[in-house]
Amino acid sequence: MAFIWENFVFAILGFLILYVLLQKYAFKPLLEVMEKRRQLVKQQLDDAANSRTQAQAYVEEQKEALSTARKEAYDIIEQAKQTSVRQADEIIDKAKQETVRLKDEAARDIENEKNKAVDELRQEVGSLSVAIASKLLKKQVDEKDQAQLVDEYLNEVGGKQ
Repeated sequence: MAFIWENFVFAILGFLILYVLLQKYAFKPLLEVMEKRRQLVKQQLDDAANSRTQAQAYVEEQKEALSTARKEAYDIIEQAKQTSVRQADEIIDKAKQETVRLKDEAARDIENEKNKAVDELRQEVGSLSVAIASKLLKKQVDEKDQAQLVDEYLNEVGGKQ
């Protein structure tokens, strides 16, 4: 096999022409398409990273809002518990006060009724005593004398209590 310089030069020239044509019409558009694709992929990755960051921020924001809502709900429940305890204590205190008031009122009523009964009994005893005394003395006592005798008797009986 012999080396032929002319063939070698034609092959080199053909290769160079093919390389220049490919560079101008194939490699340049292909490299532009690949660069556009690279930029598109880079932009999509950047958008995905931004979306992820926004999603994480949104998740954190929602966690914080949920935590705040839970705290507010807990505070409302605690406040309701305290209010119910306070109201229960107020109701119990009012019931105790009402019981004491009713007891005192009943004691006053009993005392008043006792005093009325004692007064009525004194009057009745006085009237009966005068009636018995007048029968014993066989004399008629007029109203003025009867009132005086009753008063004397009541003073006597009242002093012995």
